[in-house]
Amino acid sequence: MPIVVLFNKPYNVHSQFRKDHDQMMTLADYFDDKSLRVAGRLDKDSEGLLVLTDNGTLNHFITTPPTHGKAKSWGKTYLVQVEHTPTDDQLHALRTGITLKDGKTLPAHILHLDGDNLPIDVWNRHPPIRERKNIPTAWLMMTIFEGKNRQIRRMTAHVGLPCLRLIRLQIGSDKLGWHVGNLAVGQSRHIHISHDELTQILRG
Repeated sequence: MPIVVLFNKPYNVHSQFRKDHDQMMTLADYFDDKSLRVAGRLDKDSEGLLVLTDNGTLNHFITTPPTHGKAKSWGKTYLVQVEHTPTDDQLHALRTGITLKDGKTLPAHILHLDGDNLPIDVWNRHPPIRERKNIPTAWLMMTIFEGKNRQIRRMTAHVGLPCLRLIRLQIGSDKLGWHVGNLAVGQSRHIHISHDELTQILRG
């Protein structure tokens, strides 16, 4: 039976088990099951939902997003704190696609959120984000349907909204996917799914 682990990855933890030096924080500090593999990495500066699984087919499906049909069911959704208050033009550019060095991004779902009404209770980060007294910050909720390297950070920087904090909320749709939910920072939850459930996920 396939195993899926949902993990709320803390800031400064690498999405790998190998340690390059003793002070390096990795998944080995949280898991000792050598059958698990990361399905869709987060860089060490990003936080939130990380999925690990022992099933190679599911891992590939999450890591390599489908390009048609099922793509809309398997986006990845993030809370993004940025410098400045976004303009309508900046939001439109993010929604329609940004031309980066490795090509134009696919259209994304973008919402400008009220900072007092976020979809989760955002935890304190250690260390905290940099704050500049005269520069406001804002929260966006972004869903993307591809996986370019550091894509969201590059997209927001390109339109003049430097990313201060990046938290992955969800992988997949509300119906079939997984959400960071009420997992505390550094906490994980194991999910045992049947082969029938796995088939439904892979069909989207």
